[in-house]
Amino acid sequence: MKKKIVDAQQDPGGNISAVKFEGNKNFTPVKKAIEMAEMDKIINVHAVHKKDGDKYLRSNPDNKKRNNLDDMAES
Repeated sequence: MKKKIVDAQQDPGGNISAVKFEGNKNFTPVKKAIEMAEMDKIINVHAVHKKDGDKYLRSNPDNKKRNNLDDMAES
């Protein structure tokens, strides 16, 4: 069963550091969420691989701003 991210946290530098999945009480570290996204276990984000080897999560495009990870972390 695929998970859906419903909230996010930022580190002091403004980077997403953890996400919360629907039905969970606790946040999951972003590194684990990236692994899950790479295995297609999350429905509303995908993993992006930068040229320098770093990875991050990106919300799937849907023309809704409030479900973007940065917006979730700010609210």
